[in-house]
Amino acid sequence: MPSIYPQRIPLHVEAWQAPDEPVPFATAVAQRFEPFEIGSTWGKAWSTTWFRVTGRVPQEWLDTGASLEVVVDLGFRPQMEGGQAEGLAYRPDGSIIKAIEPFSRYLPVEAGPDGALEFYIEAAANPEIAIGDLTAGAMWTPSTYSTKDTVPDEPIYQLRQLDLAVLDTVVWELNQDIEVLASLAKELPQDSPRRGEIASALNRAIDVVDPDDVGGTAASGRDVLSDVLARPAHASAHRIVATGHAHIDSAWLWPVRETVRKCARTFTNVLNLMEEHDELVFACSSAQQYAWMKEYYPQVWERIKGAVAAGRFVPVGGMWVESDTNMPGSEAMARQFVLGKRFFAEELGVEPLEVWLPDSFGYSAALPQLARAAGARSFLTQKLSWNETNVLPHHTFLWEGIDGTRIFTHFPPVDTYNSKLSGDELAKAERQYKEHGHGSISLVPFGYGDGGGGPTREMIAKAARTADLEGSPRVRIGTPAEFFVDAEAELARPAVWHGELYLETHRGTYTSQLRTKQGNRRSEHLLQAAELWAATASVRTGAPYPSERLRAVWETVLLQQFHDILAGSSIGWVHREAEANYARVATECTEIIEAAFAALSGSGENDLAVNSAPVTIDGLPPFSISTATAASAPPVTASPGDGDVVFENGHLRMQVDGRGLVTSLVDVAAERELVPAGRSLALLQIHNDRPTMYEAWDIDEHYRRTVHDLVSADRVELIEGHVPIVRVHRTYRSSRFVQEISLRADSPVVDVRVDVDWQETRKLVKLAFPLDVQADEASSEIQFGHVKRPTHVNTSWDQARYETVAHRWVHIDEGGYGAAVVNDSTYGHDIQRQHFEDAGVSGTTVRLSLIRGPKFPDPEADRGNHTMRIALVVGAGLTDAQREAWRLNQPVRLLRGARPVEPLVQVHNDLEPGVIAQAIKLAEDGSGDVVVRLYEASGRRSRAGVLAGFDHEEVVTTDLLERTTAPRGDVERTTTGVRLEMRPFEIVTLRFIRAAGTKDNGARWSRDAKERS
Repeated sequence: MPSIYPQRIPLHVEAWQAPDEPVPFATAVAQRFEPFEIGSTWGKAWSTTWFRVTGRVPQEWLDTGASLEVVVDLGFRPQMEGGQAEGLAYRPDGSIIKAIEPFSRYLPVEAGPDGALEFYIEAAANPEIAIGDLTAGAMWTPSTYSTKDTVPDEPIYQLRQLDLAVLDTVVWELNQDIEVLASLAKELPQDSPRRGEIASALNRAIDVVDPDDVGGTAASGRDVLSDVLARPAHASAHRIVATGHAHIDSAWLWPVRETVRKCARTFTNVLNLMEEHDELVFACSSAQQYAWMKEYYPQVWERIKGAVAAGRFVPVGGMWVESDTNMPGSEAMARQFVLGKRFFAEELGVEPLEVWLPDSFGYSAALPQLARAAGARSFLTQKLSWNETNVLPHHTFLWEGIDGTRIFTHFPPVDTYNSKLSGDELAKAERQYKEHGHGSISLVPFGYGDGGGGPTREMIAKAARTADLEGSPRVRIGTPAEFFVDAEAELARPAVWHGELYLETHRGTYTSQLRTKQGNRRSEHLLQAAELWAATASVRTGAPYPSERLRAVWETVLLQQFHDILAGSSIGWVHREAEANYARVATECTEIIEAAFAALSGSGENDLAVNSAPVTIDGLPPFSISTATAASAPPVTASPGDGDVVFENGHLRMQVDGRGLVTSLVDVAAERELVPAGRSLALLQIHNDRPTMYEAWDIDEHYRRTVHDLVSADRVELIEGHVPIVRVHRTYRSSRFVQEISLRADSPVVDVRVDVDWQETRKLVKLAFPLDVQADEASSEIQFGHVKRPTHVNTSWDQARYETVAHRWVHIDEGGYGAAVVNDSTYGHDIQRQHFEDAGVSGTTVRLSLIRGPKFPDPEADRGNHTMRIALVVGAGLTDAQREAWRLNQPVRLLRGARPVEPLVQVHNDLEPGVIAQAIKLAEDGSGDVVVRLYEASGRRSRAGVLAGFDHEEVVTTDLLERTTAPRGDVERTTTGVRLEMRPFEIVTLRFIRAAGTKDNGARWSRDAKERS
């Protein structure tokens, strides 16, 4: 409405273009600025342009005390929020004024006594990556903006406006009145008396507002509308707690460095808005984003600290980032809470009690226990509103994990975390709420995200008008904690949802960007080994424990588990940067490990084996450096004949035909053929992979309609050696595959290595293992345990689960006879019961999703060379699956010139696999205490003894954050450690206190923070 700013005058603009990456304010203002005309273009994609703006307020405006603002249009697109130009305004002394965003285009006027004003705008030319109207079903198309080195040279924005203007506050308020009433009326039934009343009032208001004198008649229009705005809501109206929010992806269609600036802009806007509106509270997750403010924007950080202390700027989530929860490993998922909560407690003196993951792509069934073990009491998401097939039957409920732990959960029925508090959104929240009759309250996060600027004054105006308005839910601005207290109080018997919260879309995120996923997997295992050996060296030799180095590495790994990085759904810039970071992680962890080995075992005379895994491998005890015991076993033989090669190792007999296909695999002891007639194992299959919309995110079910079995071979070689290998060379279009298949000596294991030079796009490569094993369900490893999923498709829920996630192994079982497929790189699987027509039998096919080639948002995704290792374990139980997973992902290594080292901690199980020590480290507080994280791995009650190979005074159980918990009756102290009983999939953290005066030393930080919360 032009009448909101009835008077405007242009300001004088000069510009300086930063040559490459963003520079600090002091650097920019020291440059030579050139005159810049309004209407001129600026900003090559990803560049930064600094504008110096000067002008003078007319004396008559000063004399009348008019409300003044600077109005800026950097060239904003009408539909996009954060995926376009943004700016941050500075005073000449370098202090920040406010951000300029697509839906927050104004700046306060700070003029001198003579009316002179001067300020700078740091304008970011962030390109619009998403092309096409997604609401109309258009496909996002490949973009030249995915990396900095592929962008065109021409500018992409036009500076349309930089005016000093008079704000007519009465007209602005009238505009808010009209918007609220008009949007409410649209949601009311056609024959509703209330709708007719509002329509009549709006018509009368239009009549009394003179279009030739809007400013002079706006007050009369407001008077006309005052009665309908004053009508109170019905007593039974749905209640909404509206929480200010700005969902800022820590990387996505922009690099991490731009997220830092997006946070500074949004947080500045929020803090300014809080000064103007006492009722505003703002919920913000991700300790990483707060840490960026502390490091890069100290003035914003100081303001945040003050607002947190006042209870207005509310940390939520308690995690380092809003991570993916499907693919992070066990300890990494725990560390999201450990590092996140430590930061909030140490830096801000608070402990968030809500897990806040509105946008992650499905939720692991291990999460309820992890969240509660980290001190959380509630959980929030809304992503399941994206389900393509089934609708979750609850909005407020108890979510129960694999171990039986429950957490109070809310799934906002408004179906968005970027609400504008519009009438249609409020009506939707009330209409969709599934707990009617039992509950009456839901939460609505409001504010523009991803650099859109967060909450706006218009949204706050809507909240004020709908606080008690007939026909609308009652809206009050409040914190998530306030919502959860009220919601728990009114739901005496919440419904229960057991198991994973599977998202029925975005199934491609288990596979996209293979190098990023491999980097994550390698980093997690390197960190496990680095902490183990650094702790062992510190306890045994007094070597310094590199806590700060380890924390810094963890912060890098945890950041890259953000749900658009690890998921593979970001631009190429993000993933190339992630790959470089993983290389640095590998270097840092290797240096830590080598230093520990030098302290522990250097200057010895033997070549020894190092087992960093928590399970025995080839006779080598867990967590030890010792001589590997070579088992006397028959050699692996390979016998060529009639175009086939038959491999035998005493356990298995495998036949590979002239095409390099495994056509037979016999379990010798069981006298059982595993390959159904007419099928072959380790078969590469290639599907067309063209999702309807979200390329990197989705694998749509129609991909199954086309498949190309890669059965032709360019060359098949038998490589003789200690373990003979068949090497198969295959070609698919422009891509090359090399498969190496072998039997492992003295093990019922088939090893498969796949090397690929992948040059395809919009294809999906599967590796298939059709097995003559009838399994009604499959077990898949997740954090601290496994989930069982049906292999059939009896229900719509089963049918929608056609692509699932697993960590290092999947296991199928037929009445006590099982098989496991283990991997070192893969997360995406499909496991289906299948009738094999040629054989006339039913069995189960396990397929791993190896690689894709989506074109959006990274047109070069997955191109290049990759290596993957897979193992098929025949006749396997869960113990075998666990052991082979560790063997493949944490292989035994050779240490030359070494001395033996006994394990720092040993776990002795009454039954295998039983209890596993997932992590051994020193305490976070620097006390030198040893912390051991255990979990029950079999899914049954297990008893185990935990023996410490070092002197200690006491053993206590703690939560994830290493705070002492109430004594457990099932933990029995022994002379060297403890014996304990653990529930199925239970996580237990033990703290071995090594010296007087260190009991729970330093853990006080979190206990005090909890009291403050």
